[in-house]
Amino acid sequence: MLLDNALVQYYEEIRAALRDLLGDQERQDTGGFTPGVELPDLTPAVRAFLSASGLAHAEMPSYRGRRLALLDLARNPATMTTKTFASLVIVARAVRFIQDTGQRVTIVTPSSANKAIALRDAVLRALRAGLVDADQLNVVVVVPEGSVAKLRTSELFTDPGLRARNPVAVYGGPVPGTVKSLALQLVDQFRDVLEKAGETNLWYTLQLENYLAADVVRALAEAERFPAAPGEARLHVHAVSSAYGLLGHAYGRSRLPADVRSRTTPPHYLLVQHLGAPDMVLSLYNDGSTDTAALPAYDLDPASGMFRQESDPRYPAQTFDPRETLDPTFYTRNPPTSPRMNELIRTQGGGGIVVSLAECLSRYGQIRAMLGEVGVRLPANPTELREWSLTMAMTGMLNAVDRGLVSEPDILVHGSGSYSASDYGHLTVRDLHPVTTAEDLQHVVLDAMPSS
Repeated sequence: MLLDNALVQYYEEIRAALRDLLGDQERQDTGGFTPGVELPDLTPAVRAFLSASGLAHAEMPSYRGRRLALLDLARNPATMTTKTFASLVIVARAVRFIQDTGQRVTIVTPSSANKAIALRDAVLRALRAGLVDADQLNVVVVVPEGSVAKLRTSELFTDPGLRARNPVAVYGGPVPGTVKSLALQLVDQFRDVLEKAGETNLWYTLQLENYLAADVVRALAEAERFPAAPGEARLHVHAVSSAYGLLGHAYGRSRLPADVRSRTTPPHYLLVQHLGAPDMVLSLYNDGSTDTAALPAYDLDPASGMFRQESDPRYPAQTFDPRETLDPTFYTRNPPTSPRMNELIRTQGGGGIVVSLAECLSRYGQIRAMLGEVGVRLPANPTELREWSLTMAMTGMLNAVDRGLVSEPDILVHGSGSYSASDYGHLTVRDLHPVTTAEDLQHVVLDAMPSS
């Protein structure tokens, strides 16, 4: 099943979700700018702008009696992650505001990389479609230095004018999540001076509801095109940092008509994380606590040089380093979404599992072959992989089956992202704007303002 333009297919449902999620907040004085909840009319230009929102569903080879399928959400070649969906909706709201008011909008967002890539692509698509011009809309992103290898070149970088208007700031400090506090400090402390200097509206987009509205397409497409069998629970597997995508799926399902919901069992959710940021799994099994003291103790095996544990099957049996960062995309600690996700899993079913690089590598050939059956290419050399989301999800799912942690016969893996070094043109730290404080970021934003 291939759906070429999911956002257009479910445009009215997304519009209604935005109004329900954000309508009350928009009517209140929140102390910060938002462009409103309305989307532009579906003109041919808007349809072209949204055309990167394709998704696909395909059955993978079965495994140990489980029926496996992939929900491919990373079909936009300019991003190769599911962040395309929310980013297009965010930029569409900015477009509608600009068209209605003639005022400028400057989007500001922190990111571990993929959100930044997708928002930059969505802004570029809006410019190419002629929905707005470069003086009316721009985006400023701040990412951790460890994520620079994920950043990709585009016209926002190769065109000198667009490059000046849409800078990428890089934070080189020891805690990647500091990019969030830098961006928040920027809008809290310098909003007035920046908005006045640039005659623009500063929009900080890192709000759960901005993402839930786009991710409802997962549940809507599932219900319409590949529903679970009646009376049989489907396990949804997702590599997560904050689980926005699964929360969007759950919210989308809650918006289905009651008679449609009643045809299938409520979904079960399996969270997959890595040892560098296992907080959602920790929270799920430790009464909301993310204290790493609950992690199993690892012992060094001198013969192999590997660290091993056998006390808890929900954590890696072996790892090169108990403190490793498998992929810098997953950098969020203590996500505020954990309580919601914990409640969904406790009431509906599912669980969580943590994987290691060693486990991903040990299954890499198997996963590459399985994904190849449904048209998803992994590089032959795993060292070329730059986005591990899908490989993590597949590893977690297979480990969970092998260890008897899941009982569901129907398993859907959400393919939220996968790309390798050869899939895009790269940026380097030298190409970007180093920042260490909110004041530094302020200067980056000021320099991006139009000259008149």
